Amino acid sequence: MIWSFVKIALFLVAVAALTMGATYLAESGEGVRLILLGKEFTLGPLQAVIVALLTFVAVWVLLKAVGLIVAFLRFLNGDETAISRYFDRNRERKGYEALAEGLMAVASGEGRLALSKAARAERFLQRPELTNLLTAQAAEVAGDTKMATAVYKRLLGDERTRFVGVRGLMKQKLAEGDTDTALKLAEKAYALKPKHQEVQDTLLKLQAEKGDWKGARDVLSTKLRQGLLPKDVHKRRDAVLALQEAKGVLDEGATVEAREAAIAANKSSPDLIPAAVMAARAYIAKGNAKHAARVLHKAWEAQPHPDLAAAYAEIAPDESPTQRLKRFEKLLALRPDHEETRLLQAELNIAAEDFPTARRALGDLADVHPTARVLTIMAAVERGEGADDAVVRGWLTRALSAPRGPQWCCDTCQNIQAEWSPVCDNCGGFDTLSWREPVQGAVPLPHGAEMLPLIVGQPTAADGHDDPVDIESIVDADLILDAETRDGKTP
Repeated sequence: MIWSFVKIALFLVAVAALTMGATYLAESGEGVRLILLGKEFTLGPLQAVIVALLTFVAVWVLLKAVGLIVAFLRFLNGDETAISRYFDRNRERKGYEALAEGLMAVASGEGRLALSKAARAERFLQRPELTNLLTAQAAEVAGDTKMATAVYKRLLGDERTRFVGVRGLMKQKLAEGDTDTALKLAEKAYALKPKHQEVQDTLLKLQAEKGDWKGARDVLSTKLRQGLLPKDVHKRRDAVLALQEAKGVLDEGATVEAREAAIAANKSSPDLIPAAVMAARAYIAKGNAKHAARVLHKAWEAQPHPDLAAAYAEIAPDESPTQRLKRFEKLLALRPDHEETRLLQAELNIAAEDFPTARRALGDLADVHPTARVLTIMAAVERGEGADDAVVRGWLTRALSAPRGPQWCCDTCQNIQAEWSPVCDNCGGFDTLSWREPVQGAVPLPHGAEMLPLIVGQPTAADGHDDPVDIESIVDADLILDAETRDGKTP
């Protein structure tokens, strides 16, 4: 407000001063006499001031015209001038407008419009590091993968855009299903930007799918160092990769190295069931039954599993059913209330032909959680206690429509696999398999009744029993019924 008052006051003072000056000149009576080309001109004081001002304006306009002509000539010669800068700013404005409109078109899925805007932006801007990326994205939206590939390859020639080009080509190869080329591109992108989380995850997934366990462990270590992975998650996943690396060594025939690798994997994550099984078998192969039992005890305490029981049985494969039942007491005592413990105890007692104890071990599982395995064991108990064949067949028939119990299920896509693996066969997820009840229960059981003879062995007359239970016939009947169900037949 004060500044506005000051400006108004200065304007009034200037007007008053000019008025007083013009009045003074008009009343002074003095003039200016000019002689031009033999002619004499007499100007009054006010006229002289006006002529002077007009002369000044004319000279200024003349100088500006001369400067404009010189600038135009320099513009024609290719030199940078105000005119060229004006046109450059105008082109730049139009180019960035086209670039912004192209980005909006890509975001809205208008591929053809985005391509035209990208071409316009390139024509005005001449900035390929910006417009090439827009062109590639627009081509992908429009479905022109050939053009997108060509543009991404052009980006490889510029150091500033090389990573973008490699990443774009990698994503294209993944979309096409060319995982071999995608793996090579992912390795190149990882070398350019090791801290890029998306590239790390993609490379880790591809390495796991291709069986490059050592490379995958290196990437996992990088993620840990950069703070992108919690220590406990890294420990678990590194154990998974170490286990697969041990399997690879075993396939190559280097058994000593495989044993050490399996033991190392188990030490990294004792609760990883496949690692515990492999480590225990490595100790068994070395003749160290004590360490094998210790590994399996620790894993069983974390989560009871049929594979652990099978490996525990391998420690003394030639023992009698009674001896095996006594040796398994330490394992069973770790998680006595767990369902897997009760099922294992029932199977062991069936092998020892102690059917009442087997029934007591099952308890009310046939009512509260009647899985195919529970019902199959009940059939074996009934057969052992001398029940009619109709009763046994009744239990096996119920097993056909019963839930299959815990299995290896993918936490991401709910796919069910017969054997554990670090990568889901369906969705390719890494370390997503967990031993749990599947969402859909009516599917074949990978560790069903066939686990019974594997774990507890087959009782024979040589064990001192006159009338051994024909457990194998019950198991075979269950497997036949499962096969008929999968084939669409009815029993």
